[in-house]
Amino acid sequence: MSQPKTATHCPYCAMQCGMNLTQHEGNWVVEARDFPTNRGGMCRKGWTSVALLESPQRLTSPLLRREKDAPLQSVSWDEALDFIVGKVEQIQDKWGRDAVGVFGGGGLTNEKAYLLGKFARVVLKTANIDYNGRFCMASAAAAGNKAFGIDRGLPFPMQDIAQADAVLLIGSNIAETMPPIMQWFEKLRENGGKLIVVDPRATPTAQNADYHLQITPGTDLVLANGLLHIAIEEGLLDEAFIATRTTDFECARRAVASYWPARVERITGVDEANLRDVTRLLARANSMFLTARGAEQHANGTETVLGFINLALGLGKAGKFYNGYGCLTGQGNGQGGREHGQKADQLPGYRKIENETHRREVAAHWGISPDELPRAGKSAYELLDSMGEADGLRALFVMGSNVAVSSPSAGKIRRKLAALELLVVSDLFLSETAELADVVLPATQWAEEQGTMTNLEGRVLLRNQAKTPPEGVWSDAQFLNALAKRWGQGERIPSEPRVIFDELRRVTKGALADYSGITYERITQNKGVFWPCRAGYDDTPRLFHDRFAHPDGRARFHDVQFFGLPEEPDTEYPFFFTTGRVMSQYQSGTQTRRIPELNAMSGPPFVELHPDLALEMGISEGDMVRVTSRRGSATGCAKISDGIRADTLFMPFHWGGHHSANLLTIPALDPTSKMPEFKVCAAKIEKATEVERDS
Repeated sequence: MSQPKTATHCPYCAMQCGMNLTQHEGNWVVEARDFPTNRGGMCRKGWTSVALLESPQRLTSPLLRREKDAPLQSVSWDEALDFIVGKVEQIQDKWGRDAVGVFGGGGLTNEKAYLLGKFARVVLKTANIDYNGRFCMASAAAAGNKAFGIDRGLPFPMQDIAQADAVLLIGSNIAETMPPIMQWFEKLRENGGKLIVVDPRATPTAQNADYHLQITPGTDLVLANGLLHIAIEEGLLDEAFIATRTTDFECARRAVASYWPARVERITGVDEANLRDVTRLLARANSMFLTARGAEQHANGTETVLGFINLALGLGKAGKFYNGYGCLTGQGNGQGGREHGQKADQLPGYRKIENETHRREVAAHWGISPDELPRAGKSAYELLDSMGEADGLRALFVMGSNVAVSSPSAGKIRRKLAALELLVVSDLFLSETAELADVVLPATQWAEEQGTMTNLEGRVLLRNQAKTPPEGVWSDAQFLNALAKRWGQGERIPSEPRVIFDELRRVTKGALADYSGITYERITQNKGVFWPCRAGYDDTPRLFHDRFAHPDGRARFHDVQFFGLPEEPDTEYPFFFTTGRVMSQYQSGTQTRRIPELNAMSGPPFVELHPDLALEMGISEGDMVRVTSRRGSATGCAKISDGIRADTLFMPFHWGGHHSANLLTIPALDPTSKMPEFKVCAAKIEKATEVERDS
């Protein structure tokens, strides 16, 4: 017999596809909803997501490691929490407040992201909190703030994509990473629109494009500047738009003067004819410019995004219907997660922690003095890299992130995690990070709790609870409240989602990311509410039509230059190494690697290489190979494809252990966003040894 349906959303990417959950004869069943984002579509990950609800690998009891070399053992919540409190007090008494850090996640609900930031600053009184969105959308966020005065992934609903005449998609394989969004691109094509994809690989997305610009890895900024150079040279600029709605165009004009087509062709590998064709198409059409991780996860990611924003502004393709720049946010709540205080430099509502007015406003809501609020702490990788250093972390709380797999130079980070005096991990499963922890806390998952998420459009959604958590499993808010009570501050850290959300609404009132007019009821009635939404006012599906968010209402051009890659191939490491995703796995794989159907679809960890390179190296399809950089080695099965450049190796980053792609990646940081360089480093490839093949 079937139970009533619960309307909720997929637990994975930032599309947050609408779904219904119900039980039929004791089994959980998922069906797609006709929600505005997915219109009844879902990818295989969404269809199999109910397998997580009854997984035999689920954590259902706190685990404690009493001594560093001892195994984790099941204990009561009281014992686990008392242990945490004792160790934190001991560490902070000896090393200071900032010796304890907090690392959050882009999959946490808005309520939990807000509460985690408040807990860190009010209860732990530490400056050191950041989250894994710093490894994902941070460069686009920084660029959006610089150029437009605000960061919202898409400043328009995703259905607007279908009404554009041309879309330039930079560094995204959405056919695999967000399959339901492809319906909007298919409608674009049906309407006569053109899709242009920039990617070093001929991905399924690129194969369906009208133009595939197969650039040399890491040269996206050169391409952006080259296209703007051509637009200036051929008189394709929207001079009226530049004059009335922007500032600082001359600095961009000077910046691109040396990016003549022949030079751009030599650096990027894209021929001049395609460069000119694409520029003319974008100039003469209603055009959208969408960046994703391939353009953003670089040590110059902020400037790369600004380069494409310069192009959009120069062509007059922003602040108008069916034109504009947007970031394809990746993580489920990557947008909301960066709005409400779990970033080192932020307070709720996109307030800045170093802004004295913002500090006073938030402190007043929290009932503390502004002087009690810590200052800005270390960014995500800097936070992790500081573990064990003289002025660094001695203890770390991790919620909703698997940093042992997802961090650059992952081998180094793993060693530092293992050496901490205290590592506390809250998760659904025993992830690679949880395996290193002193305390592991079993957390509720998506269908077992209520809370809001903010998807890639800035649409605030409501996840409803469909299932009672297993006995012994607590929500993150419950355990934060229980810890706060032990420090005499339980009233400051509520545990009920609706109570937390109502507090978030009050705290964000008047801020850039104003949620004060959003309620659970309003979300349900309207199939989501777009922020900003002030109390008593309509929401804002589309930004920038009248003005940009800078005080003068104008967007900003920027002088952005390409100065080379942090690490170039050489005789010892002769190939470009890049990373990405596959359709049937998600992020570090903590959830999806527990689902047999998805593992069968993805197959084993692999390394993609070109047939010419495979022939040269004596490598055959399916051979176990080892890829090595200056930081480490990873192994995988050889996957031979003529869709990748002959000078490039590709590896998905979903696996841990010796299959972890991030053992190779380089922690060079973008100076503005602090985004690590995930997308390009120098590497070599060879057949694996017998021992590696057998492991």
